[in-house]
Amino acid sequence: MSRTKAAVLGAPIRHSLSPVLHRAAYRELKLFDWSYERIEVDEAALPGFIAGLSREWAGLSLTMPLKRAVIPFLDQISDTAAAVEAVNTVVLTDDGRLVGDNTDVPGLVAALEERGVGQVSNAAILGAGATASSALAALSKISVGDVTVYTRSVRRATEVRQWGDRLGVSVRTADWATAAAAFAAPLVIATTPAGATDELAVCVPPSPGTLFDVVYDPWPTGLAAAWSCKGGTLLGGMDLLVHQAVLQVELMTGCRRAPLAAMRAAGERALRDRSASAHRAGSDALLSPVQGR
Repeated sequence: MSRTKAAVLGAPIRHSLSPVLHRAAYRELKLFDWSYERIEVDEAALPGFIAGLSREWAGLSLTMPLKRAVIPFLDQISDTAAAVEAVNTVVLTDDGRLVGDNTDVPGLVAALEERGVGQVSNAAILGAGATASSALAALSKISVGDVTVYTRSVRRATEVRQWGDRLGVSVRTADWATAAAAFAAPLVIATTPAGATDELAVCVPPSPGTLFDVVYDPWPTGLAAAWSCKGGTLLGGMDLLVHQAVLQVELMTGCRRAPLAAMRAAGERALRDRSASAHRAGSDALLSPVQGR
């Protein structure tokens, strides 16, 4: 039986754009018998789901809160995934093994390289969650001096310094209350959820450097909009989403080169459609009380 099934798992998962990207790749690659679904799975349900995988499964994409929770159920993980203690990709091999990898890290590097961002004297990371660990690992792959991570959590700050030690990156941590100081760095990576950096938008300086904001919906974030208005170089969550998905498609299908342009176009189109739908829903909500009278 050929392996032609894949899916993205997480909780909540209904807003994931991964199916849009992977299905676009399958169309371009003429893999018409392949399927890619969106499946709601939380940490409690994960062991049962993994145990029930049949031979037709090729791979899984994982989002929160499963990136660390899946590790005990895998037969092998890559060095990159081990370094950041996060797996976002599982490939099922022909001999029945489950192999975990992390495409967020090389995806971040590829997105930065695409925009000509290479060696930087220093960098700043906003937030200290799972995505921050991937960002730190990505920075270890390019030529970077020191990295400052801004966080509200003392425990997370300790973890971040441990990540830095493992990755060979000079890391210092700072309290979130001083996060506006991050904007002096030539490269800032915002790894926080939507809305978390809105308060910092007024602090963007004239002529800022490069901001990589990993949020893709809603886009732009308040910080991203302010950054763009000041003329800074801006990368968004779609850049990361597409580049990491390209690598996932290649790992799961065995194709040598996934169609980056087609996947990006499909993702951007889906975001525009989602935004238009939200706008129409908002308009309907405003009109409905009047119509009801």
